[in-house]
Amino acid sequence: MTIRDDERPELDEPVLLGLAQAVPQVEPPAELRARVLRAAVASGSRPWVRERSGSVGWWFATAASLALAAGLTIYTVQLRQRIAGLETELRDTRSRADATQRQMADAQRTAAGAQSAVAILTASDVARVDLAGQQPSPTASARAFWSRSRGMVFNASNLPPVPAGQTYQLWVVTAKGPISAGLLTPDAQGSVSAVFNTPADIPQPVAMAVTLEKAGGVPAPLGDRYLIGTVGAGSSA
Repeated sequence: MTIRDDERPELDEPVLLGLAQAVPQVEPPAELRARVLRAAVASGSRPWVRERSGSVGWWFATAASLALAAGLTIYTVQLRQRIAGLETELRDTRSRADATQRQMADAQRTAAGAQSAVAILTASDVARVDLAGQQPSPTASARAFWSRSRGMVFNASNLPPVPAGQTYQLWVVTAKGPISAGLLTPDAQGSVSAVFNTPADIPQPVAMAVTLEKAGGVPAPLGDRYLIGTVGAGSSA
């Protein structure tokens, strides 16, 4: 016959105490006590230790990740600043290099022009032609040194400012007609110095002139004459 839990009689504290004293008191073996203690340590302490160790490990891992992220952020910012500085230095270096190249190119052109001028002025066939200012520029003057074998050195002064869209053009006038020697660009004081290459087979010049033409020059003179000089008058071979 099975008795359900709700049918079991309730025992008060005096009854329970009497039952305990009615049974002979026996001291449990020492081995049982040791096993119980070992079981308690195994079932209670170790999970706590594992849990605590896991919590500490997680905390250290999180702290290390945050420190690594902060370090990477600082390093990235420093790298970007360094890159920006290097790009600025590179632009400055390129600008200085470009300026140096332009200066070298200008110096080379100046040196080449000076060499050509010396070659013309010391040529055995050089002739000097003096040009006088005309009605548009009566105070202007110029001088040309022409060598059939080397070219021409031309210097002028007191030329009026060039109007917009126009330019001065130098002509070598021959018996067969005028031949353009090149364009002239005076400075702010109206002075200009230039070296021109002229054809070796050019007909014998009879005069030289400077006219004001449209920008870019023209194949034949159309504008006003600002300077004129006759070959032979005031010239020497």
